[in-house]
Amino acid sequence: MSDALQELIAVVAKLRDPDGGCPWDLEQTHQSLVPYVLEEAHEVADAIRYGDDAHLKEELGDLLLQVVLHAQIAQEEQRFDLEAIARGISEKLIRRHPHVFGDAVAPDSAAVKETWEAIKASEKGEAPPSASPLSDRLAGKVRGQPALAGAMTISKKAAKAGFEWDAMEGVWEKVHEELDELKEAVASGDKAHAQEELGDVLFTLVNVARWCGIDPESGLAGTNHRFLDRFSRVEAALGGDLQGRSIRELETLWQQAKAQIRSEQQGAV
Repeated sequence: MSDALQELIAVVAKLRDPDGGCPWDLEQTHQSLVPYVLEEAHEVADAIRYGDDAHLKEELGDLLLQVVLHAQIAQEEQRFDLEAIARGISEKLIRRHPHVFGDAVAPDSAAVKETWEAIKASEKGEAPPSASPLSDRLAGKVRGQPALAGAMTISKKAAKAGFEWDAMEGVWEKVHEELDELKEAVASGDKAHAQEELGDVLFTLVNVARWCGIDPESGLAGTNHRFLDRFSRVEAALGGDLQGRSIRELETLWQQAKAQIRSEQQGAV
């Protein structure tokens, strides 16, 4: 291993040292760290999305820290270590790329993907026949995906299997139907029901995105970015204090921020 990686391993081990380590780090478990793994992965994706190399380098470091920390916890319990993790993924890559490390031929990426899936299936061994094979495959596929990405995966595969509307009008009708059901659930005061209906609305909007050939994750990420840009300008106009302001005043400043951003973008073209 490189000196830099060895140093990181040593730093994490020190943080987890019962004698003089960090109390917060010592409290962590695989389960407690799940939110941080997801957060760091999303921050890596955000840095890639906006082409910020300095940010990307930093966020990849934060994500690497999570891997090393999980390996340290497992090593303390004598289950596995970082070397075993690295060896395992190397062996998997070699095994699933016979066209690179063996004599197989894969003329294009489609052939590579087909070979990968075939080898992956053989690794799992023979399974008893399933009454719902597509659902079983999708359940495994979306397990590690964010909910929005998982919804798109399910939507695409279900549509390809024939579970699809005849026209876009049917999708819009479903959107309005789910919105009405959400309104009713919210009005009823039943939070659990409202949460289910909100999920139905979001899933149906993912279907709209699929029909239109657009990426809902990128769309929402862009909205988050635009909102924060506008919101920061509203805050700045009010000296950082929004308390006690009327919605009319805030809306006026919001529209001014939108116009200012639009003017800056046009000037940059």
